[in-house]
Amino acid sequence: MIDLPTDLPADIVPLSWLLGVWEGTGVIDYETDGTRFEGEFAHRVSFSHDGGDYVNYAASAWLLGDDDARTPLVAETGYWRLARPADDADAGPALLPAVTARETARTADDVETLRNAEGGFDLLVSLVHSDGISELYLGQVRGPRIDLASDAIVRPAGAKPYASATRMYGLVDGHLLWAWDIAALGGTLGSHASARLARAE
Repeated sequence: MIDLPTDLPADIVPLSWLLGVWEGTGVIDYETDGTRFEGEFAHRVSFSHDGGDYVNYAASAWLLGDDDARTPLVAETGYWRLARPADDADAGPALLPAVTARETARTADDVETLRNAEGGFDLLVSLVHSDGISELYLGQVRGPRIDLASDAIVRPAGAKPYASATRMYGLVDGHLLWAWDIAALGGTLGSHASARLARAE
């Protein structure tokens, strides 16, 4: 059973089932240009909020080896939010304050107006990897399922080739399941990694 906070900003209620720390293991299986990458990894993911209209995201992974050896893999941090036009009551860009004060907090009725034709809510997810790669995903949350596809990927000059990605998250029997497909190192979009995570106590 999931115990959800009752004081959440209305904009993050559709994502509230993600909140908390999730831990577990997964598998890597990706082949490109005659090289196969495979193995088991440990994964820790945190979804939190600080009162804003977004969810904070942080994830770390470690390749598991013999004798419980753990080799760090790329970590991620970012923000998940419902897609909606910014208005004068929203802060930004950068550190610019809102032009006008919001008279009342956004409500469930305000969020309901954002529901898309498929019955879900459009999402914007921005992530930065510890190797310097940044991703912008577009997608939707519909109940306990999230589907995302990369809209833009920014790589530093020295980064390895990484062209596109899709991600799927779902809540199944109290576990967070996810799958991540990538097009990297000259390969086409294909299965890359998946994991099953349990909520940490």
